[in-house]
This record gives sequence, structure tokens and C-alpha cells, in this order.
Amino acid sequence: MPARKPRDISMAVRDLCLWFPEAEEVLSHGSPDFRVRGKTFATYSINHHGDGRIALILHSPTGTQQFYTENEPDAFYVPPYVGAKGWLGVLLDKDLSWDQISTLTRDAYLNVAPAALQNELPAAPHIKAPEISLHPEDFDPMNNPAAQKKLHKLQKFCLSLPEVTQDTTFGDPAFRAGKKSFCSLHRRARVLRLAIWVGVDAQPAYGFDKRFEIPRYTGHNGWIELNLEQLVDWQEVESLVLLSYRHFALQRMLKQLPDDPG
Repeated sequence: MPARKPRDISMAVRDLCLWFPEAEEVLSHGSPDFRVRGKTFATYSINHHGDGRIALILHSPTGTQQFYTENEPDAFYVPPYVGAKGWLGVLLDKDLSWDQISTLTRDAYLNVAPAALQNELPAAPHIKAPEISLHPEDFDPMNNPAAQKKLHKLQKFCLSLPEVTQDTTFGDPAFRAGKKSFCSLHRRARVLRLAIWVGVDAQPAYGFDKRFEIPRYTGHNGWIELNLEQLVDWQEVESLVLLSYRHFALQRMLKQLPDDPG
């Protein structure tokens, strides 16, 4: 009989948020949204853009955000983007009682649910506390031996190019030629992808290869993404990275390339 998987924070969050009538989970911008009849009452955020937080972001009633962030700043915060609208960030790994988390989530649900669902809503559910926090790979998708091995190989090539530095973009490893990013790695849904620029005119040529796709937010600027989960042709990767580097690098950098005609 297989060993039982330890109950983690993600399991507790889903038990709580899906307990409410007609609640559903929808993936939005890489994070699970919990909605009732199309309206979000909670978003589950794990290390969003490398912020280091495990949190529920709740559509809270007026005044809730100010009260909790002022009185318990170690456990509550004003979340980005929706904080200006009064949403409350609740840190899930700061020893808060899950009964308190449950009550706050119920308030958020009531804040958006239609009256027909509010009228007979019982008291907040008792949610069993998680036994563990999160697996390191769930907190940081790049915390994976295979992904790290490929990152190190990419690092070796990128950092050999003139005036290249490694940075992070939205929490993901990125490489810059001077101040401009020319490639980055990200891992979503356990798929490692390399983002590089090829130019809008060249994008259709890659559309026939299922390893490539045009990313949603940067595709209109000429970027593509290569799936690195399968067998990787590192000569191909280096060629693509170099193409992207040449596009963003300054002339003085290009002149330092050993094969550049000057």
C-alpha cells in the first residue's frame, strides 16, 4: 500500500476554498483563483514573482485590510495590484490559526457571493491544519535537479558572452546584455522553458515545431519559448541565445565576440 502523502498548505487551501457553495478553482496568471459565479473571493499565491510568500489574497470587506495589517503586520500585508482595492494578504506559514484563516475566507466569500448563497451559509468550516508547509519544488519550480542542471549549462554559455550578467525577472533566472534581458528560464506546470528573441518575422518558422510556442505577453515583441523538458540540442540552444544576444547587445559588446567580423 503506497504511503499517504503528507497534508500540505495547498491541500488545506483547496479544502477551505472549495467548501463554499458553488466555489470553483480557476487558474489565472499562474495562480489559482477561487470564484463563485464568476467573481473571485480568494487567490492562492505561492512565491509570486519571487516574493517569498505563501498566501491567500482575500476580497475582504471594507476596513479589514487596514485593521489586520496595522495590528498583525507579521501575518498580514497589502498585496500588490489589488491591495489598493482593499484586498487582504494572509500569510499561511506564520502560525496563524486555520480557524482564523477560515473565518477571514468566509468573510471574503460573503463579500462577493450573491444573496441567494449568503442567506443559508453556515459558520466557517473547521479546516485541519497542514502537516507540512510545501515541497521545495512547489515553492520554487526551479528547485529541481534536472532544471538546475540545465540552468547551469545555460549559465556557462551566457556568462561567457561579453558584458553579460545574471538577474531575475519576475522571480525567474534571466540574462542581460548590459541592461537588456536577452533570455530567461521559467518552469510552470513542471515544464521548463527558455525564452529568447527571434523577431516577429521569424516566429512563423518556429510554429511548425511543437517544441516552440509564442508566449502570451511578449510574443508580440518577437519572443518565442523553447520546451527544454525533452531531449535538448545544446548547439541549437546556443545558436538561439546568441541570436537574441546579438539583437540586444551594444556594438562594443558585439565587437568583443571572437567570431564577429567587426
